[in-house]
Amino acid sequence: MKFATGSPKDTWHPMVKADTTTLTYWLNWRVYLCSICLLVPAIFSIVLIWKYESFRKPARNGSLESQKEKEEEEEEVSQTLYEDETWRPCLRGIHPAWLLAFRILAFSVLSVFLIFNASKQGGKIFYFYTDWTLASITFYFGLGSLLSLHGCYQHQKKASGDKVEVEIDIDIVGSDSPDLEQGTYHDPPLPLSSITSNQDKDLGFQEKNEHLVRQPAGACGYIFQIIFQMNAGAVMLTDCVFWFVIFPFLTKKNHNIDFIIITTHTINAVFLLTETALNCLRFPWFRIGYFGLWTFSYVVFQWLVHGFVKLWWPYPVLDVSSPFAPLWYLSVTILHIPCYGIMALIMKMKHTLLSAWYPDSYLCVK
Repeated sequence: MKFATGSPKDTWHPMVKADTTTLTYWLNWRVYLCSICLLVPAIFSIVLIWKYESFRKPARNGSLESQKEKEEEEEEVSQTLYEDETWRPCLRGIHPAWLLAFRILAFSVLSVFLIFNASKQGGKIFYFYTDWTLASITFYFGLGSLLSLHGCYQHQKKASGDKVEVEIDIDIVGSDSPDLEQGTYHDPPLPLSSITSNQDKDLGFQEKNEHLVRQPAGACGYIFQIIFQMNAGAVMLTDCVFWFVIFPFLTKKNHNIDFIIITTHTINAVFLLTETALNCLRFPWFRIGYFGLWTFSYVVFQWLVHGFVKLWWPYPVLDVSSPFAPLWYLSVTILHIPCYGIMALIMKMKHTLLSAWYPDSYLCVK
């Protein structure tokens, strides 16, 4: 196997095996079975999203049982995404500016790869699932950079507000106080009952104030979280298929592999895993539906293109002329579950380890 930067003669290129624009290519039992492998997961994904996504409020009716209403409220709260979770790091000691810097770096590097592929392949860039995923994760880091920039502004604004409160307290005490000049000022002692009462009031006010200040995320926040989870599964799928299926095949055939292809199928996972370790986003299981619809959209796009234009298939598993096509489609469909499960497991490990190592500063919601 050799690495190449151009297009030498021995570079692997798919071949056209059949005319995809004829009716006989599409009207057969293989396409029917492949359609079932596509439609059933797509319908299941839509049902998952409709049932669990918090786009709509649960219906409130006085005739409903109180226990059912309580369960719906608890489920809605657990699925609520707060605005600060889109830009806040998972540890209190990490400044949001670090997450902003990382997202800007990731967006810049991925944009370079995307522009390079576009200049090299032209309109064929979106012919591959890898390039779809690369464009999606680039958009994710671009949107994340904007949200982090807004979050840093809010963080700085809050820090400035805290300084103003300290200055106000100094003015109330008085700058002429001798203890204040020596830096040893203390509040006058209060009765124990008064201290306890004031502490309870302060704690209650603080909890209430934090609850009021923390705002639910808007549409951009939810879109950001959805794209994160969709990319998590898509990146795992593309990289696993490339490194465990395509790469060994090309190595065995001694074909050249473009260095950009190698890097693209590596750096996207590196950036995604680093983002996963740093951010404060949740990872509910039901959003595997978006991952399924993403792949479904790509396959439908390929079918429509090949229905009108005689082209080679970017991936051999998509060619429905093979008698094993239904088995390939079913296998790829099932592969979505472990690919998404790997990221869910990584998130679980993150929660377990960081909450044990940094119990006082870990901010993520499990």
